[in-house]
Amino acid sequence: MASSTIPISKSQLLLRHETQTTKLITNKTGFLQSQTVFFSGGGVGRGGGVLKMPFKSAIVSATTAAEKPKKRYPGEAKGFVEEMRFVAMKLHTRDQAREGEKEPEGPPIKKWDPSIDGYLKFLVDSKVVYDTLEGIVGKAVYPSYVEFQNTGLERSESLAKDLEWFKAQGHAIPEPSAPGLSYANYLQELSEKDPQAFLCHFYNIYFAHTAGGRMIGKKVAEKILDKKELEFYKWDGDLSQLLQNVRDKLNKVAESWSREEKDHCLEETEKSFKYSGDILRLILS
Repeated sequence: MASSTIPISKSQLLLRHETQTTKLITNKTGFLQSQTVFFSGGGVGRGGGVLKMPFKSAIVSATTAAEKPKKRYPGEAKGFVEEMRFVAMKLHTRDQAREGEKEPEGPPIKKWDPSIDGYLKFLVDSKVVYDTLEGIVGKAVYPSYVEFQNTGLERSESLAKDLEWFKAQGHAIPEPSAPGLSYANYLQELSEKDPQAFLCHFYNIYFAHTAGGRMIGKKVAEKILDKKELEFYKWDGDLSQLLQNVRDKLNKVAESWSREEKDHCLEETEKSFKYSGDILRLILS
């Protein structure tokens, strides 16, 4: 059987007109040898060449040549916001969302027994958080924050109107309490050094309010406000479009993030739920 040593830069097997198949064997020197079997009308012929590459190296080369399939993250195909949504939904309870996996820590909303005083504490602390969020994006210490100015989702002005209404009804407006102040301080510090983590909170606060937040507002209004709808739960324009605009902006900003930065953002979701949950529970205080 004829064989020839072929430089690695020219290791392609010579093409033959006949139908052929190739198999790899090792020769006595420990190098990988190609052996080609040709099928033609006149019979079977063999040809081969020695690739000047140690057998083990050849195997490694063949393995690395075929790239491993890229790991796909849940929701990744639809954009980073869908990844954020997927992580957030898993932190809901089953009675809050179909995808929820968290065990409930208290009675379901339909069994809540809210009070005006507790609801006012919730509204006041919520305003502290929204004031902080809107101040942060307004100042924009990171250029990406500019994208989230004047989105139409802002809540500070609406909350101010609601608190004025309660005051006109003769209710005393409480001072901000620990849950709201702690969250606002955390957001301020985070926004100055960690934009990925900050935008995780930005997303969860605004988007949660338009979903579960509205449901809670409706249930509370039915029990203690004679079904009055507060300004906190109203938006100018098409809410679904406002939300889509912000989704698009978040996806655009995240395009420049590394996978590690995206994962870091997602890891912050649980803290967002904890801080928001502390404020929400004020309704029952």
